[in-house]
Amino acid sequence: MALAGSGLRLVGLDLPVPRPRLVFAAPLVVGMAAERELVDLYLVETRPVAEVRDRLANALPAGHEAIDLYDVWLGEPALSGRVVAADYRVELSPGADPRGAAADAGTLTRAAERLLAAGTIPRTRDKGGRTVAYDLRPLLAAIEVIRRPDDETRAGALRVRTRFDPERGVGRPDEVVA
Repeated sequence: MALAGSGLRLVGLDLPVPRPRLVFAAPLVVGMAAERELVDLYLVETRPVAEVRDRLANALPAGHEAIDLYDVWLGEPALSGRVVAADYRVELSPGADPRGAAADAGTLTRAAERLLAAGTIPRTRDKGGRTVAYDLRPLLAAIEVIRRPDDETRAGALRVRTRFDPERGVGRPDEVVA
């Protein structure tokens, strides 16, 4: 509830259980670390951007900072409807072989190329207690294998870009890895 301590008059703080109206542009898996998230924050009154920036800087928890702020007309389309993709960095832990070696970068690069060349990538996900089949391929924009600096033959991470589609849904990095 750091935002409530900012002194800004936020929409939703007057509710019986105060809950500031804060809308994240992209849905994230619970527990996923994030950087540079886009957020709509609704204020009761118009305030100068410099004032909002100062108040947020003094109220945000350690490790959080407001990078940029924009005064947006309330009639603008919602931010969540304008986001079309997200970039993820998937850190790879050492493999399961007895030496604890990291994944082979060449093998992962070829696997990424196969996924990107595929016409379809059939997947299922649980949604509201039922299993829904979908095609991950139209939601997958890019995969890049990032090699370990200490051993170029091993992969240290993947950079994955997934698309957001109002009809097909959201591509998720855990589905790409699976």
